[in-house]
This record gives sequence, structure tokens and C-alpha cells, in this order.
Amino acid sequence: MNRDELWATVVGQPEAVSLLRDAASAPVHAYMFVGPPGTGRMEAARAFAGALFAGDTDGPGDAGADRHRRLAVEGLHPDLVLIQPEGRALLVAETASITREGSRSPVEAARKVIVVDRFETAEPEAAAGLLKTIEEPPASTVFVLLAEEVPEEHVTVASRCVRVEFPPLTNEVVAQALVADSVDEELADALAVAASGRLDRARLLAEDPAFMGRREAWRSVPDRLDGTGAAVAVVVAEIQELIDGSQIPLATRHKVELEDLDEREKALGTRGSGRRQVVERQRREVRRLRDDELRFGLATLSRRYLDWATVCDPSVGSTAGLEATERITGATAELTRNPNEPLLLQALFLDLPAIG
Repeated sequence: MNRDELWATVVGQPEAVSLLRDAASAPVHAYMFVGPPGTGRMEAARAFAGALFAGDTDGPGDAGADRHRRLAVEGLHPDLVLIQPEGRALLVAETASITREGSRSPVEAARKVIVVDRFETAEPEAAAGLLKTIEEPPASTVFVLLAEEVPEEHVTVASRCVRVEFPPLTNEVVAQALVADSVDEELADALAVAASGRLDRARLLAEDPAFMGRREAWRSVPDRLDGTGAAVAVVVAEIQELIDGSQIPLATRHKVELEDLDEREKALGTRGSGRRQVVERQRREVRRLRDDELRFGLATLSRRYLDWATVCDPSVGSTAGLEATERITGATAELTRNPNEPLLLQALFLDLPAIG
């Protein structure tokens, strides 16, 4: 894998790639990649690590540099350390392990790269504990912190890092990446809209043959409402079943991942396999998937009411359609509180007008 192939793994973030390619020749001690998941933060962290491990070499037949880059991109390089919170927050005990890991010498390359995922979840004490480590790391260690945002209590840590922005990808960029993956162009456009700027979600949806059916099910909700609780109960039950089914592609990935982990444990022993971290991450991914599906469905429902508002009698449907979108927006905001899904949908659908 040469340099161009290495950075080609980061899709739709030219400013970030340009900054990191230049930084790789003379890196500082810490970087913070800020942006939503699925926008290339992790891919950029791995590519940056690969560039640091390979150094300035890129000549033909340079198998050592090629190997460094390839292993980094695959997340398998021994000097690339990924730290992920085991629970909902990065705890003090976990930052202590980061400090210990940072003090250890590289195994194969001249540098070690420590990637800390979900840094925005760090407890204030944990962030404070990591501050000195980031300020005074060993010369061979580079930290890369990944965060969706920078909370006020983490500003001091952020000020010690070079900040690299990863904005949401445009629908056009996501669709083009899917087409390059051999996805039909019309389907790629629909998936890009559903993914809301996240290439990882778009690629997962591309593996799901039931996606278009779920989209149509959400669009048809207003046609099936009649103001009764019985109709709402039936619609909510069907939507819940569809959301459950949306987990199948992710569950398949998780099964393969655990099978691969089993093979590595048999070959190398269980020590350091990170099974607990893998299982916890998979649980987080399932929770995120359900949340993503609800947001996608509610957004689809909102667009249906907006369409209705533009074509029907202004004295009736326009006002009702706009009021419906406001109620849907309110329900979407409730998702941050981890609500009971069926109750949230039942309350919303009882409050929405029928279209027919």
C-alpha cells in the first residue's frame, strides 16, 4: 500500500487529509479529530498512524513501509493502540491505563500512536488525569483523540492538541462512494439521504435488502392513521418489527467479528484479545443503530407531511402538515433521553393527522 492508497481510505475530507499528510513529516504530540461518527475520523486516525509508522519511505519494493501502512489501515499494527470506553463514559481508571500505555516503547515502528475514541464522554477527572500525559508524552508517542464535540470541561485538553475538523459528508460524496462500491446509482442516492452524512451507516444500509421497504412503511404511516388507538397500536408494532429486522446486517458483521476473534484467541491465547471491549462496542453499535433508524424514520415521516402541506388546500392541510412536522421534531429531540420506543411512537402517532 503506497501513500496515495493509504489516504484514499479517508473519503470526502480533503482539508483534513491535506493537513494530516503535511503533519506526518513532523508530528506534534497530540491531535483531536472532531466530528460526527461515520465521517472518516477513525479511518483518518489509522491512515495517519500508517504514515507515521512508514516514515518518509515510499520507494518501489519497500515492503516494510507497505506493511506498516496496511496493518495500520486494518487496525492490526502492534504500535497502533485503540482505547474505547467500556461503558457510556471514559473513566479515570481507563485514562490511567492510557498513561501506562503511552509510557511504553514502540514494538516495530519508530513511533507509537494511541487513539482514544469517544473522548467527549470522558469524566472531568479523567480528562484532567490525561492532561499531563498529553502535555508531556514520550517523544515516540503521538495521541489522537476522537470526539463528536468538545464539552466545556474538556477545553483545556483540546487546547493542547492540534484540532482537525471532520464535518458531515455531503449526500453527493456519500452517494459517489457507494456507487464506487458497486451500489446502484438510484439506490445510492436514497441511502445517502437516509445516512445523514455518515458513510459507515450508508454502507451498512447498502447491505440491507429491507431498507426500501422500511422507508415506504414510514411514508405510509399517515395513510393508516384514523385517530384510534387500535390503528396506532398496529402501526407501531409493525414499525418496531421493522426496526428489529434492521439489525440483521449489523448482527451478521458482529458474528463474523467474534468468530475472527475466536480464531485469534485459539492461535495466540486469550491474553490481550480485548473480547470484553469488543462486546461492549458491539452493544453500543446496536443502540446507535436503533437510534439512527428512529431518526431516519421520523425524518421520512416529517418529509411526507411537508409534501402534503405544499400540495393540499392551504386552509386545511398546510397548517396541519406544518404542525405535524413540529410534533415530529419534538419527538426526535426526545431520543436524546433514551425513551421507551413504543410509548414515544404511540404518543406521537395519536397526535398526528391522517392523510387520505
